[in-house]
Amino acid sequence: MATDLPMPEPGPGQVRVRVAASVVHPVDLMIRAGRFPAPLPAGLPYVPGWDVVGTVDAVGASVEGLAVGDDVIGFSPWLRTTVGTHAEYVVLEAAWLTAAPTGIAATEAATLPTNGLAAAQALDLLALPAGSSVLVSGAAGQVGGFTLALARVAGLRVTGIAGAGDREFVESQGAAFVPRSDDPLLVAPGGFDAVVDLAVIGPSLLDVVRDGGGYVAASPPLRPEPVRGIRTSALDVLPDSTRLGELVRLAESGDIPLRVAGVYSFAEAAAAHDRLARGGVRGGVVIVP
Repeated sequence: MATDLPMPEPGPGQVRVRVAASVVHPVDLMIRAGRFPAPLPAGLPYVPGWDVVGTVDAVGASVEGLAVGDDVIGFSPWLRTTVGTHAEYVVLEAAWLTAAPTGIAATEAATLPTNGLAAAQALDLLALPAGSSVLVSGAAGQVGGFTLALARVAGLRVTGIAGAGDREFVESQGAAFVPRSDDPLLVAPGGFDAVVDLAVIGPSLLDVVRDGGGYVAASPPLRPEPVRGIRTSALDVLPDSTRLGELVRLAESGDIPLRVAGVYSFAEAAAAHDRLARGGVRGGVVIVP
C-alpha cells in the first residue's frame, strides 16, 4: 500500500525529480522479503526503486547543467543509499541524471537505466576489441537483451543462450542463438573470447572461454576464481550519467531495444511485484504514479 512521506528537499549538488515512471526489479522482491543483501536496519518505511524518468522539480545549491522543468533519466544505487524511485518525488545527485530520451514514452525509457548500465558496464569490464566473440547467458532477459544489442553495436560477434521461445528475439539483436539445453562447447568448439554470465550458470562456463579471455559474473558474490589466465570480474552497477547519455542516444536511434512487460500504478504495486515473481517476464515491469 502507498504511504505518505514528507516532501524531500534537495541539498547541495542534488535535484528533486517529479517521477513519471520507474521499474520493479528482481532485487526489489528480494529486498522486500528481507533476503538481500542482509536484513535492513530498523527504520521503515524504505522506498524501493532504482530507475527514474521524470521532470526536475527543484534544484539544490551548486547544481550546474540542470534546471527546473528539465526532463531527465537516471539511476539510484539503492543498496548504497536506500533512496528509492517508487515515489511521486525523489531527490538524487544531479550527477546521476542525464537528459531523458526524446520521442520515447517515459514508461519505455524507464526500462533503460539500471539494466542498460549493467549491460554497458559488463562489456566495459571485458574491454573487447571489435571482432571478438562473446557468449551471453540469460540473453533474453532485460540485461541480456541490452548486452546483445550493445555488443552488436561494438562490432562483437555475439552468441546468446536463452529459452527456445526467445530465439526470434536473440537473433533480432544480431546474435547467434544457443538453446539453454545445448552445450556451448559443442556449438563453438574453439571457445569464446569472453562470457557474460547473467543466468548464473556458474564456473562451468569458464570451460568455453579461451585461455586469457574474460568472464563477467552477474554479481560480486558469484565471481569465480580465475583459471588459465582468464580475467574474472563481476557486475556492481554504478551511476554514470555520461554512459547513460550514450545509451539514451542509442535508444533514440533504435539501436537498442526498450521492452515493457506491463505498466502498473502505485495502487497496483503488489500486482506488479506478483507479475515479476511469476517469472518469464520479457521486458520491464513499470510503475507510474
